Amino acid sequence: MASEVFVRGMLFLSLTVVGIPGNATVIVAFLLLLYQEKRLLAADAILLHLACVNLLVVAVRGLTETLASFRLADIFGDTGCKSVIFIYRATRGLSIWLTFLLSTYQCLSIAPPGSSWASVRALLGHYLAFVFLFLWVLNACMTTAAILFSFSTKNETSPIDNGINVQFCYLNFPSKLSRDANGAIQVGRDVVPMALMTLASLIILVFLYKHSQQVKGLRSSGAGNGGAEQRAAKAVVALVTLYVVFYGADNGLWVYTLTVKKTMSSSLISDLRLFFGSLYAALSPVVIIASNRKVNSRLGCVAHETSAVEKIKNLSSM
Repeated sequence: MASEVFVRGMLFLSLTVVGIPGNATVIVAFLLLLYQEKRLLAADAILLHLACVNLLVVAVRGLTETLASFRLADIFGDTGCKSVIFIYRATRGLSIWLTFLLSTYQCLSIAPPGSSWASVRALLGHYLAFVFLFLWVLNACMTTAAILFSFSTKNETSPIDNGINVQFCYLNFPSKLSRDANGAIQVGRDVVPMALMTLASLIILVFLYKHSQQVKGLRSSGAGNGGAEQRAAKAVVALVTLYVVFYGADNGLWVYTLTVKKTMSSSLISDLRLFFGSLYAALSPVVIIASNRKVNSRLGCVAHETSAVEKIKNLSSM
């Protein structure tokens, strides 16, 4: 096995080891919350959906790349390439838009009750299922190039024009125009929500600063609720910051790939893009677990119940 393929496999293995258990833990915590309270708040529903999508991102890309790099499974035939690239790109885009949706909803949550923005927030929460469906359809439609133009590297041994080398697969576009147009669509799909969620985060930060100045040195009997809102807002800002850093690097490398006239013989740039593009999906559950008290409390209950069961078993065996 070539050393670069081994390093590649280890990088994606690290994403898999962190991302799959992390997102699965968040999903279990919110499902327990849904079971106990019979409903989820809109922000919790968005976080649950985000964790499910991020789990797909890590599993479909991180796990398959790991298996292929270590030659544990022969996944990347033509059908495998089309399936993996389509699912990865669609869920990756969906992860971005869900983060934008979360930041927008949190930004609207700081609006004063009775205002028009508060009404928009209530309307968004009411039709959240339709918003999820729209985002799924939007990102699936914007990823059709993966089905049309991707195929296995087994069928091509020499570099091709207007193609993109992603180690086990090629994206072979029929012309430079089609490649650049697809690249522009992908960049636009990322940059638009990036700019909007950055704006929403700045509004949240300004609100938090003003709020901290107002309550500085004062005691309030309602500080608990305000603290919860502030923790949620800070968690959203942390998620947006992760997104901007990781997907900013991803898109920068993607733009560089589009400037290359011929398909690169090495997949190093594409490997780095995939790594940064999957890093957000792997690390975002860490932020959610560390900052969300609802998740922590459910995980604590599970740990307590597991410990109690083990104690009972130990006593019964004595």
